[in-house]
Amino acid sequence: MNLKKRAGCAFLLLASLPAIQAATTGTETNPFFAPYNTPYEIPPFDKIKPVHYIEAYDEGLKEARQDLDRIVNNPEAPTFENTILAMDKMGTLLERVSRVFNSLTQTDMTPELSEINDKITPIVSAYHDEISMNPKLFERIKTIYDNLDNLNLDPDQRRMVESSYSRFTRNGALLSPNDKETLKALNNKLSELYLKFNKNLLAATNEFELIVEDENELSGIPEATKKAALETGKKRGYDGKYVFTLHAPSRLPLLKNADNRNLREKMYRGYSSLASSGQYDNRPVINEILKTRAAKAKLLGYPDYATYMTERVMAGSPAEAQKLMQQMWGPTVQKVKEEVAEMQQIVDRDGLGFKIEPWDYYYYSDKVRKEKYDIDENQLRPYFQIDSVRNGIFTMANRLYGVTFTEIPDAPKYNPEVKVYDMRDANGEHVAVFMTDYHPRASKRQGAWASKFKASYIDENGNDIRPINYNVGNFTAPSADVPSQLSLDEVETMFHEFGHGLHGMLSRARYKSQSGTSVDRDFVELPSQIHEHWAFEPELLKTYAHHYQTGEVIPDELIEKLEASSTHGSGFHLAERITAAWLDMQYGLLNPEGDIDIEAFEQQVVNDLGAPSEVEYRYHSPYFKHIFGGEGYAAGYYTYMWAEVLDCDGFELFEQNGIFDKETADSLRENILEKGGSEDPMTLFVRFRGQKPTPDALMKKYGLDPNAPKINLKINGEKAIPKKTTKISPKIIE
Repeated sequence: MNLKKRAGCAFLLLASLPAIQAATTGTETNPFFAPYNTPYEIPPFDKIKPVHYIEAYDEGLKEARQDLDRIVNNPEAPTFENTILAMDKMGTLLERVSRVFNSLTQTDMTPELSEINDKITPIVSAYHDEISMNPKLFERIKTIYDNLDNLNLDPDQRRMVESSYSRFTRNGALLSPNDKETLKALNNKLSELYLKFNKNLLAATNEFELIVEDENELSGIPEATKKAALETGKKRGYDGKYVFTLHAPSRLPLLKNADNRNLREKMYRGYSSLASSGQYDNRPVINEILKTRAAKAKLLGYPDYATYMTERVMAGSPAEAQKLMQQMWGPTVQKVKEEVAEMQQIVDRDGLGFKIEPWDYYYYSDKVRKEKYDIDENQLRPYFQIDSVRNGIFTMANRLYGVTFTEIPDAPKYNPEVKVYDMRDANGEHVAVFMTDYHPRASKRQGAWASKFKASYIDENGNDIRPINYNVGNFTAPSADVPSQLSLDEVETMFHEFGHGLHGMLSRARYKSQSGTSVDRDFVELPSQIHEHWAFEPELLKTYAHHYQTGEVIPDELIEKLEASSTHGSGFHLAERITAAWLDMQYGLLNPEGDIDIEAFEQQVVNDLGAPSEVEYRYHSPYFKHIFGGEGYAAGYYTYMWAEVLDCDGFELFEQNGIFDKETADSLRENILEKGGSEDPMTLFVRFRGQKPTPDALMKKYGLDPNAPKINLKINGEKAIPKKTTKISPKIIE
């Protein structure tokens, strides 16, 4: 490949965005071009302008190509240091600007950033293809790989070599020159399709509004939610009217509490048909993604895209992933039937004359919980004011790992709503910077996730470079006179994302590509999900769940009710997750030559599963961002459940020894959180747990009957292609 000729494509970006370039004077120093003169090298967000991204990407791509050139043209024989480690260090400026830019396109998207994103994405994608398909680079890696047993490398170094070799073969290093060009075109097309899917989804989400003029129609909806709807109406030009949106803090309280069934149905149908029609219809985009992915897998020698994706993780094949889902499916369906029967009894008792539908599930599930356990989530919310819950995650981390968090009020922030903290170890040493961004806004995509602005690693001088991690959510926002009070789901989500944050912040892996969450996709959710278990443990609850008005600690009576109802609704939760995961895997097993009918395919999958009609997909395809907004969870949504087997089995050790047992916590920190992707994940788990995991603890957590009738499902993708596992560092973890 002629790198000098190819490098010219990077500089097309500046010329293609004259309006943005002209908006600056051109006399300022680009913040990305010098060390950040900020606490702990936090990006100076207030100084970064759109043109700075453009300039930094152009210069970063140029620098990265120079790094690549030095590696491939090194006259010395290939070694771990001059090839594998050199790759780990290349493209520093490109990484720096990409981390900031990619974050803001998710949290604070503007028209200017959107325009830059459209231009830069295919260019950066082409650059990554240049690396992964560079024959001279691959030859150096292959030489090291072929001599691996003679190199006396440490386990983490050996793993880096194996991962590099596998990643290159999976990305086309063994293809012919013509096939490499075909793969580049497919990758470029996919990057453009993911952009389009995400833009459509954000626009469709922001476009939807459910307007209510008469407050009498809002019977049952909490006052805080109604006040927020009034404020949304005012912002959208409907002063005096209530406007509900598809963002979770607006959508879910309505579905859970609205006595007006018609209103619930409108909200549900609005969500379940999101991005399914009109100018933001994602169905054509999905079809193009499916065809392009299938073509990519075939080109690389795989029978389908699902096999391509699963052979690089713990499961190893689509069949193994599906077997876990099948094992859980029978008990889950039985649990759903029990839940629906209880809800239907209330409907029949009240003489309402209708059958439970999907838009009734949240509402009547809540009614059943109130009657069975005398517990109302609206009673609980005042104890989960958002700052109290933040104190809860910090207290958990302190008691488990001895770390503390101190706010840095004057630290740079990309949005005024962001809070920044200095995380320090028990000995007072700085460990990491942690940022939180918890409330919805039009510029932010839906959901909750964790990522980083800087990874941890050991530099060439032996310095321990510490990370900058952040959590993002779309939790209930405060109103003019009521602070943010979280639902139980939101509390659990905060603990979940903080678990990802701890995985990144506590990492002590030597190499950047192995630090923190740079692990197998079906292992990455272990740290997040295991920390969910502490959220409602009485010992921790009493330290952070304080009534926002009175300061009263959550009463023992409420805690007992929480514990008694802990498995309530678990059938619904699991059924949503399994149907979504099964749908995802069936998409991955397709090899479509033409377009498919998305709705018909979804229905066929439901029919094959024999899924209860009262439970629909957690995500219908047009807004299933996990699998169509990028490749991170494609043919991998099952990993949440896979990791749940690990986390439930692992938490049993804390239940046996004490939930804040120091020895157990130290083992979790040392063997899981600090190791990142430096060793095989099952080896790390067994070292922590003392045994391989079983699903028994997961079944117990959800109150499932392990003896429930088995439902035989057709397991596809039985044959896996045996190859080395690839470790690809995820950009965003959810």
